[in-house]
Amino acid sequence: MEEYHEGRKKKVSSGSGGRRGRYRDKKKAHLGGVFSSTKVSDEPRRETKRLRGGSTRAKVKRSAFVNVVSEGKTQKVKIEGVVESHNPHYARQNIITKGAVLNTALGKVRVTNRVGQDGVVNGVLVK
Repeated sequence: MEEYHEGRKKKVSSGSGGRRGRYRDKKKAHLGGVFSSTKVSDEPRRETKRLRGGSTRAKVKRSAFVNVVSEGKTQKVKIEGVVESHNPHYARQNIITKGAVLNTALGKVRVTNRVGQDGVVNGVLVK
């Protein structure tokens, strides 16, 4: 199910406790996407989605490799698993998100891009 991005979300009730009504109708332009939940797998899989205006976006559904930048060089390294994430359940399920720390042969790597929107997994070596 897509996420709807409404304009006003901070206060849903008035000071007296009465509910506030919606100030405009829902529009298709305000719909967000479905969370791609990129997982660690030996068989990489990518999907393309058509966006507004006819442009496309690649979503990584499964990934086996990460592009690691260290000391000015970029290497393609195999992912062994997710060590930590902003959500502990994601780390347990091996779901890759931006900011997640991955375990690789080079060491721990922090993901620097949004893998559900970029189509690749990029990261930097954690010292």
